[in-house]
Amino acid sequence: MAKESIFSVCGMCTVRCPIQVDVENDEVVYIQGNPYAPGLQGALCARGAAGLALLNDDERPQFPMIREGARGEGKWKRVSWDEALDYVSEKLKAVMDKHGGRSVLWSDRGGPFPDLHQAFMRGLGSPNYCNHDSACARNVQHAAQSLFGFGRKGVIYDYKNAKHIVLQTRNLFEAINVKEVNDTLDALGNGCKLTVIDIRANISASKATRFFMIRPGTDYAFNLGVIHELLTKRLYDVEYASRFIQDLDALKAFVAPYSPEWAAEETGVSAKDLRAFVQELAQASPSVLWHPGWMNARYSDSFYMSRTIYIINSLLGAIGAKGGLPMAATPKDVGRKGLKKLADLFPKPEEKRADGVGWKHPQFDAGPGLLHLAFKAIETGEPYPIRAYICHRHDPLMAYPDPEALKKVFDKLDLLVSTTFSWSDTAWYADVVLPLSTYLERESILAGKNGLKPSFFIRNRAVQPRYESKAEWEILCGLAKRLGMDKLAFDSIEDIWAYQLEGTGVTLEDFKAKGSVSLADKPKYFTPDEFVFKTPSGKIELINQKWESQGLPSLKPYVSPDRPGDGRFRITFGRCGVHTQGHTVNNSLLSKQMPENILWMNEAVATKMGIAQGDLVEVSANGYSGRIKAFVTEFIHPEAVFMVHGFGHTLPVESRARGKGVADHMLMPGGIEKWDPAGGAIAMQEHFISVRKI
Repeated sequence: MAKESIFSVCGMCTVRCPIQVDVENDEVVYIQGNPYAPGLQGALCARGAAGLALLNDDERPQFPMIREGARGEGKWKRVSWDEALDYVSEKLKAVMDKHGGRSVLWSDRGGPFPDLHQAFMRGLGSPNYCNHDSACARNVQHAAQSLFGFGRKGVIYDYKNAKHIVLQTRNLFEAINVKEVNDTLDALGNGCKLTVIDIRANISASKATRFFMIRPGTDYAFNLGVIHELLTKRLYDVEYASRFIQDLDALKAFVAPYSPEWAAEETGVSAKDLRAFVQELAQASPSVLWHPGWMNARYSDSFYMSRTIYIINSLLGAIGAKGGLPMAATPKDVGRKGLKKLADLFPKPEEKRADGVGWKHPQFDAGPGLLHLAFKAIETGEPYPIRAYICHRHDPLMAYPDPEALKKVFDKLDLLVSTTFSWSDTAWYADVVLPLSTYLERESILAGKNGLKPSFFIRNRAVQPRYESKAEWEILCGLAKRLGMDKLAFDSIEDIWAYQLEGTGVTLEDFKAKGSVSLADKPKYFTPDEFVFKTPSGKIELINQKWESQGLPSLKPYVSPDRPGDGRFRITFGRCGVHTQGHTVNNSLLSKQMPENILWMNEAVATKMGIAQGDLVEVSANGYSGRIKAFVTEFIHPEAVFMVHGFGHTLPVESRARGKGVADHMLMPGGIEKWDPAGGAIAMQEHFISVRKI
């Protein structure tokens, strides 16, 4: 068989970069970034390059399994796909016959392909589609909605044309989006300044013009100091503000006490440096890109941190500006039609969501809901029973705090299904494991991407499955057939693609040249006359009545975060350049690059405790403890320790990851209950741990 190049989409993290896969005799011989994708330059990150190891991993789930022993015991019965799908459909029918379609919960990792999942849940009659975002970017989403009336993806990040980029809870050079990294490097080469605000000097900080190491939990204070300086020194874009910002007088009155001197006391950043930074922002405006945060389920006021970032961008005229945060164009904005939605095959369920989003919590986005509150519904049976849970390519037992408490919640379920391409704690605890083909072995539904040039893109199957795995469309359409959802019982991916493309003017043939189809000839930058803010006033609303009506202030008075006691530290966590949380730790290539995590400790504090570089220390909280090597450095705040998330695996089926490093989420007792009612996300860095030298 001759060598061929296949356009697809990477699946090693949630960015999903476009790729080109070279295949010969049904074997992958090379993976690179799609050379036609703007800004990618044919590049991939280390994780993307390790996709071949995932494909050939003999420790991933290889065939359907039904649990035989107790949950988590690891006793499985190997079954055929027909047996597995029959079993799941029969269990779902039994649950729905007793409790209705609303009793089924779904969660996934989000991304560009949820339309099929949402269609499946609508077909069941359940409103309870969720994704992982309450442990990630819900605070950012709701911050955007509270100001603009649209979510965080209503604007894009124009790194390449920026004159000043600010990263706060966005570690761009380790939690890598390849295009964003390339665009940022291009901007820096053209004289753009980079400021990083963090509790430690990460890789992004090493590239920065300015680095502010602030006290943990004081990001909101820092931002209030910036707003104070912008307003009192009249460094903001007055014309933009008068045209597009409502309630500016209320903001001026609110920030009056929060001077740079006050912020210095809270954050540790000098008032002089803060003022100089604000001057630089004003000089670069409107081409300023202050990123509102990515994984922002951190502190109890992280919603307000993201909200103040958007406010600062607005004051600088950066919302809608080239080199700032331009409005994202949709197909409609460039005179085209978007993909036909599979979810529209079924009516939207009239039943209210179990997590309370949209009725009990009307301020929140009902799209993916709040998964931790859906777990509360499982636990309490209120507002109605949730008795079946399909967990798709998602591991909440590692993504959320206090997994032992969460297991007790899952014990109330009649059915827990995991569809996954790698073992996870949730899969190990499930009743049924349905092996998902890796991204190199499966097709996905077509997806669209809004932006300066909106487009459609395709994930093609590069090689045939190595084991008895299936693509998600095969799994869900197979269940749909058994559950009587005939509208979703497609026989081929080509039939799905044809349905999606109806009326778009795009054909499957159009994807063959580049793997994607651009819907615009040139970038679409909206003019100020075209700006659309989906608020009642049509402006950026600093005071949001929906939040106010729930007793949640739009402008919340600052509360200083707790300080740890002696020998205790605020636990912080994050990403590195070679792993994607827990699901790559057992990858044969990536585990060699980073086999375990280490504990960042401030040098002065460690010295007082007699801890030296490389010493083994014990970290503990709530009866859980683990051993980890100390990384002693001056480049972390003394109140905090830091570790990369995703380690501390215990499963016997993961020989490369088992017993390596410490699981940070185990050190967060009661963490599933700690969440922000203003932003919706949980607060995973509001925990303190003990550290001692072994």
